[in-house]
Amino acid sequence: MVTATMTSKGQLTIPKAVRDSLHLHAGDRVAFVIRNNAEAVLKPVTKSVDDVFGRLHNPRQPRKSVEEMNAAVTKRMQERKG
Repeated sequence: MVTATMTSKGQLTIPKAVRDSLHLHAGDRVAFVIRNNAEAVLKPVTKSVDDVFGRLHNPRQPRKSVEEMNAAVTKRMQERKG
């Protein structure tokens, strides 16, 4: 069992083992689900498309057509198969 200690301000540091297991990073959000007033479950909050829109944009990369993107995806899937 991994534990954490609450500060006088009610703050907790999520232990590294838990952060790693849940793939949490600085700025990520978590939700606490209370069950039967006896336990709390910590759940990562999934990012919406709006939160990540534009993160992969690179102005130096040439634009690709839909056909080029589909061909690249098809090629990658074939590489993964075998």
